[in-house]
Amino acid sequence: NIHGDNILAEAVPYRAITTMISFILMVNKQGQTRLSSYYEWMDMQERVALESEIIRKCLSRSELQCSFLEYRGFKVIYRRYASLFFIVGTKADFDVRVKGIASDSDNYENELGMLEFIHILVETMDRWAGSICELDIMYQLEQVHFLLDEMVMNGYVIDTNKSNILRSIDLIEREGSKNEGMFR
Repeated sequence: NIHGDNILAEAVPYRAITTMISFILMVNKQGQTRLSSYYEWMDMQERVALESEIIRKCLSRSELQCSFLEYRGFKVIYRRYASLFFIVGTKADFDVRVKGIASDSDNYENELGMLEFIHILVETMDRWAGSICELDIMYQLEQVHFLLDEMVMNGYVIDTNKSNILRSIDLIEREGSKNEGMFR
């Protein structure tokens, strides 16, 4: 280019980047949030309002209804295990038929894949805590966050192998139980 313009900037258009998972919530049957993890920035007031509305929507649905819903620009996938609801939020799909074009920021996340992720998360937590319950999450919140961080990073699922995930948690628990351990 004789004018000195940046050729790379002209060749590669700006692409909006979205995260696969926007948030993960663990909620009891009374609607109390026991764990929340957000992977994109959201104002605290908006976060509280969104959480309460999504929780209300998920808890009010019957077991015969689908476990997917779209609400306020999010695709919400949830599953109930005993007394806990596991809720995953992703960006809603871009409707190509209406707009006529596709964008690079579209989310074509598979709802069944997210249900499977929730199942793997619960199985991993069950293996770690025996049979996971609300009290395990409340009293061992740091370990639950660590377990979740081993599976999801920046909104992307990075590992679903239960042994790999639990190996790091086991290491921390063993080192923490030593008197001269690195965490004392």
